Amino acid sequence: MDLNADLGEGFGNWTLTDDDALLACVTSANVACGFHAGDASVMRRVCDAAAAGGVRIGAQVSYRDLAGFGRRSMDVPPAELTAEIAYQIGALRVFAEAAGSAVSYVKPHGALYNRAVWDDDQAAAVVAGIRLAGGRPAVLGLPGSRLLAHAADAGLPAVEEAFADRAYTPRGTLVPRGEPGAVVHDPDDVVRRSVGMAVERTVTGADGSRIPVSARSLCVHGDTPGAAALARRVRAALEEAGVTVRAFA
Repeated sequence: MDLNADLGEGFGNWTLTDDDALLACVTSANVACGFHAGDASVMRRVCDAAAAGGVRIGAQVSYRDLAGFGRRSMDVPPAELTAEIAYQIGALRVFAEAAGSAVSYVKPHGALYNRAVWDDDQAAAVVAGIRLAGGRPAVLGLPGSRLLAHAADAGLPAVEEAFADRAYTPRGTLVPRGEPGAVVHDPDDVVRRSVGMAVERTVTGADGSRIPVSARSLCVHGDTPGAAALARRVRAALEEAGVTVRAFA
């Protein structure tokens, strides 16, 4: 099982994620590309540190929404969204390659991630942007999403993802952040859920039902308070349960 986290979510003098501590325990880093967070200096620093630690670098692309941290859904015309996705990947690629690494995968952030689960046009535009940027990076997304369907159709590796610290609806989608209980805050519960998803391939939904989980990567959100300590606990618990923690890309 791959363990990923959102990194580089700072801007100028403002910082949010404990990048160095997270890079010490994750296998893949979803690096903010400047549209919801991140700037040139932050991207360069995180890419340097990830490459030095052998952590895979992924482009975490977003709607252009610094003020809303990329969590506001936007009706961006497909052609415009395609160009903006390619732009973000290209910016991160410069720093990844300068560090001796590469952009191994792409993962949408926030509202774009959730929109690409069901919105065919937006999902297709994201994949078109990935193809425009060049190469064959993997695409990380929710199982059954339109995003992964379009990625597979385009010949890109489609990688299914689960979330350690987010609540699930009975349909297997994420509970919207604006609703109560959308984020799981109890560290013990997060650890239990992580092991269950990796070993038993199930998770308890918000309504108490058991939901099947198919995933090769597990996400711990970098902006969660105590995220680095939580990621360490999740990784230790996975390894104790006999799960090999390694990058998918």
